[in-house]
Amino acid sequence: RLCELLDNAGRGWRKLAELAGAEKRFRCSAEELEMCSLKVLEPRGSPTQCLLQLLAERDCTLRYLLGCLERMGHEQACRVLSSAVQDGIRITVQPESQVVAEGTQVSLTCCATGPPGLMYQWFCGRQEVPGATSSELVIDTATPAGQWYICRVNCGATFTFSRWAHVQVEKSSSPSSGSGYCPSMAGLQILRQPRPCRLAEGDTLVLECRAIGNPPPQYQWFRNRRPVEGAQAPQFQVKLVTTAERGSYSCHVFNLFHEVWSQEVDVEIGEGPRQTSVTPHLLSWRAGVSHSVTPPSPVLAATDKVALLIGNMHYLHHKQLQAPIVDVHALGALLCQLDFKVVSLLDLRKAEMQMAVDEFLLLLDKGVYVGLLYYAGHGYENFGNSFMVPIDAPSAYTSEHCLCVQRVLQEMQQRRTGLNIFLLDMCRKRNLNDDIIPQVGVLEVTANIVFGYATCADAEAYELSQGELSNGIFVTFLKRWLLEDEKITVLLDKVAEDMGTLEITRGRQALELRSNLSERRALTDPIRPPGQDESSARNLQWAKAHVLPESRHLCFDCGVTVQLGFAAEFSNIMIIYTRVVAAPKDITKCEARLTDIPEELDVDLKCTNKESPEELGSPLAPVWSLGCPSCCLYSRICGLQKLRQELAFTVCLQYRYQGMDDFVEERQRVNVGRPLIAKLNLQ
Repeated sequence: RLCELLDNAGRGWRKLAELAGAEKRFRCSAEELEMCSLKVLEPRGSPTQCLLQLLAERDCTLRYLLGCLERMGHEQACRVLSSAVQDGIRITVQPESQVVAEGTQVSLTCCATGPPGLMYQWFCGRQEVPGATSSELVIDTATPAGQWYICRVNCGATFTFSRWAHVQVEKSSSPSSGSGYCPSMAGLQILRQPRPCRLAEGDTLVLECRAIGNPPPQYQWFRNRRPVEGAQAPQFQVKLVTTAERGSYSCHVFNLFHEVWSQEVDVEIGEGPRQTSVTPHLLSWRAGVSHSVTPPSPVLAATDKVALLIGNMHYLHHKQLQAPIVDVHALGALLCQLDFKVVSLLDLRKAEMQMAVDEFLLLLDKGVYVGLLYYAGHGYENFGNSFMVPIDAPSAYTSEHCLCVQRVLQEMQQRRTGLNIFLLDMCRKRNLNDDIIPQVGVLEVTANIVFGYATCADAEAYELSQGELSNGIFVTFLKRWLLEDEKITVLLDKVAEDMGTLEITRGRQALELRSNLSERRALTDPIRPPGQDESSARNLQWAKAHVLPESRHLCFDCGVTVQLGFAAEFSNIMIIYTRVVAAPKDITKCEARLTDIPEELDVDLKCTNKESPEELGSPLAPVWSLGCPSCCLYSRICGLQKLRQELAFTVCLQYRYQGMDDFVEERQRVNVGRPLIAKLNLQ
């Protein structure tokens, strides 16, 4: 009914998206809005339904949605939604994480509105807290062990959970507290001060400031007396820092009534007077010349900007790499902020790489302002031609087994793209197994080509590894400058200068820039508002590669309802999660697992049906899991480009009745079509 009311150009879905975007986490990007608008081209497509799905995946509440409709003045839509809001359970007061002094008591509060007869149950970790069935939980903090708490609010079979709250206990006699803490004392007091440190390039910088107060304290970190964006937690951490992070750090702690500053500490690096923190724990193989800069000219307007990002890691016959997953994701997120249409893919065989490039070329035509290709993986350079190595290349590979970058450029030129950018994060050593000189043909003189090589000719490119996370040297510095409003060649020059400050790769890796760009073209140049080209092949191709299956509810004969949801890690990697949302009272335990996943996909059974996102083994879990509900089982499905038919699997529900020891099992077969990149039929 909402779709019928809002699928129009007046007080419709676009106005709803604008009002909902007042809260940052519900703001839709230009690409997402375009994807919604393209739904009108489908037989039963609805832009409103697509928008509501995006909001639902970000945990938008019905009450917030109703508030947006009220601000729109859409009385009919408000009436449709009002009854649903009144029947739901809404948590109005969430429990807050706290740091408390040892020996004191602390209370956590969770308040909710909804139907009459709401019931509360507090949990400590996975265990119920006996007798904790009111909206307030009082905790005795006699022991210094920190714990996580959550509250379930239910009315019959309908329930919802609060946010997690962490209670950390500090010894009041701790030397870092500065002075003892009096429980009756009003105001705000710092229990743990940050400490100065001296580190080397590649290390992780960790500063911590812990405080106690009522209301609970909030934090903001400062470097050189300027606020650090996004640093609003008690612990401040920077991985793989360089001299750019050197300086004096302090933390501003405040609540509604009080404020206090931590002591200011210096962070130093190496032997010089400059401060920072970094050290390489592992260097592994992976694979600038300055130039005259043209005078700035008026900023140009872009009609469209598209990017293909490929990261190859898990080679069948060569050294495994670690950094491409992090680098491709980081670069893709930044390019999306610049309104690029981004397709990001991991671990492609040669045929899949070629098909991906072919689809990328379909996105390019005379109306495209920027076409950007980024590749991270193994590579080499012979006779002036660069080659990208797919994951199935044999041990003694030649150009026959790889993709030639110059051939891709030649095809891009035929599409008449305004600016062609290649960012090649790979080695450029000679391949002694390959003595063939490929006949690429003559490139056109177009004055619109930029090559950014992560390293010089006949040299390696490196990645920094620390723990589970790795970054390529190139992207580590590139992401610092990518959002700057600079001509692309000037931007890459600055990246080259920054890379030159890293001691561990000095003399071994340096960015090389090749360009014949004659105009001031920048990645930040704005896109003209989309007009009648919304139905163009370019937009359709891009939209198809980004469509997730719709979340759905499966109803089983026993009365259990299971939510099946989806999230995208890359264009060819999807997360599927299952969650029991309703169950009869006589069923005491139940869970829904995925089975019978097609063998053609890269699915590690050790990465399916996990109770937490982190157990899937992906370093990006903290990113995509933000939009997923709690209390789920997660499965990571890789290699979607290999699908030859629609993705079908089985949801297996196992449950146990009260007073019985044996589990009962029910199964449902589910078909979710061709998700994400599988729609492009790269096979």
